[in-house]
Amino acid sequence: MRTTGITTAALAAGTVLLLLSGCTPRDAEPAPTSAAPVDESSLVAALPEATTEVGEVTWGLVEGEPRTLDPAAEYSFVIPNLCESLLQLQPDFTVEPGLATSAEWVDPTTFVIDLREGVTFWDGTPLTPADVVFSMERNRVESSPWFPAFVLVDTIEQTGDHQVTVTFTAPDSTFRDALSSAAGAVVNAAQAQQAGGAFGTASGGILCTGPYELADWTPGTEIVTTANAEYWGGAPLTETLRYVFVPDGTTLTTALLEGEIDGAFNVAPGSRSVFEASDEGRLVLGPSTASFSFGPTKSTGAGANPDIRQALSLAIDREQYVQTVLSGLGAPQKTFTPPFAWGGMDAADQYTDAYAALPDIEFDVEAAKALVDGSGEDLSVPLVVAIPAGAKELAQTAAIIQAAGAQLGLTVEIDERQPADFTEIFFDPAAREDIDFVATAGYLDSPGVLGYAQQFLLPPDLGGFFNWSEYSNEAVTGELQVARTTLDPAASADAFIAAQEVFAPDQLQVTLAGAYHLTFLNDGLTGATTSVAAYSSPWALHLGAE
Repeated sequence: MRTTGITTAALAAGTVLLLLSGCTPRDAEPAPTSAAPVDESSLVAALPEATTEVGEVTWGLVEGEPRTLDPAAEYSFVIPNLCESLLQLQPDFTVEPGLATSAEWVDPTTFVIDLREGVTFWDGTPLTPADVVFSMERNRVESSPWFPAFVLVDTIEQTGDHQVTVTFTAPDSTFRDALSSAAGAVVNAAQAQQAGGAFGTASGGILCTGPYELADWTPGTEIVTTANAEYWGGAPLTETLRYVFVPDGTTLTTALLEGEIDGAFNVAPGSRSVFEASDEGRLVLGPSTASFSFGPTKSTGAGANPDIRQALSLAIDREQYVQTVLSGLGAPQKTFTPPFAWGGMDAADQYTDAYAALPDIEFDVEAAKALVDGSGEDLSVPLVVAIPAGAKELAQTAAIIQAAGAQLGLTVEIDERQPADFTEIFFDPAAREDIDFVATAGYLDSPGVLGYAQQFLLPPDLGGFFNWSEYSNEAVTGELQVARTTLDPAASADAFIAAQEVFAPDQLQVTLAGAYHLTFLNDGLTGATTSVAAYSSPWALHLGAE
């Protein structure tokens, strides 16, 4: 999961498949109060593959300039086109072979990876098992965003000319799918060691095997990548893919509409109407795991009281939230694990049926008032919700929480923090002392249902790095541990579903809505991945002209 407003350093806390995105200012025109509904069956995971070459495409990064292109240190839409993973995440969130032709369990604690033969890095040197071992070992340190995926790993060793074997202290049902994210990305060991601390930066560079290679990086201006003519999957049809950094929503919208920028992900939902009216390009709505939520930051105060969380949840009209904050480009979500996360998994039907069986979260102010009245809390003490400065949708979210609280006799104050101060919330307990909730927007970057659950529900020593309210339920802990260490998909699903039946009503995160993946693309282009899989897969491999 990635959480808006937190730098990737927050991943050092050990998040399970948790990625964090930088704060994204969104200053486009206000969202309409009513927008046309979206038929979710019409969401587009990928556009048809291109058939015609293109000389250059300019892509806007609303997230701003990457701090690094090192896949073991940060996320960026640039990285998956450069450094590919052992397994390849597909637009529909299924997993296919990538640099590995096979990656499977041979017994409950032994996982064997067979590498694709003939793959070379951009400089022509062959991909070796040693490069894979080196890359995976880099994720076994707590400073890596992907450390949680490796917590049950015992050893990683070369066991053949094209083979790597990973042994575990216990079975891990999450590991294989994690290899389709940047947790499975491979870099050239020799170049990384030579670059040292500069690896992945504009001065140190990077060497990978992906469909695009790094040509130039002018800090503060642009990153230029060029097609890898020797790519094992076939050279891309776009010769040059240039990334520019446009963290202002209004500026990005204008540049896209005027044709100065050819495409971008995560465009502002508030610009829906002008995008849909454009003659320059089209807004593509894709399936996503993104969601907006807020949760408690400490074990004391009203925010840690489940009655208060449930009351605020009941007092927020989620259908109106989707209209107001997302311009209709999303849908209410029942719990923190979004349905698209399990769509390609073997036990998808079990998860879908269990999700459908969860009660809808009703808009019921009177029931909410009753919960507040019976909560035992001192209602004269204000509740404080923190948001990152400049994040438009989260500012709107906080205002809605504030209005909901007012209906219940609660005073909600908004603490808007600059990015560095906001980041401290996720590292330093002292930074959380004066707040009760933090509002975030996050997503899961690879298939799986355990990412959020383990983070928010388990004790800290078992991976509950964001369990700041000290939630403790032995039944939930036990079932989640079984779900992770059971390799049989149906049995693992049964355990997760049993835990979900207990934890869902407690609303450790009050999930308000899921958001679609928004892509704006020049009308002459096609072939891009337009689902949330773009965070982890080489989304521009098939980009080009129609």
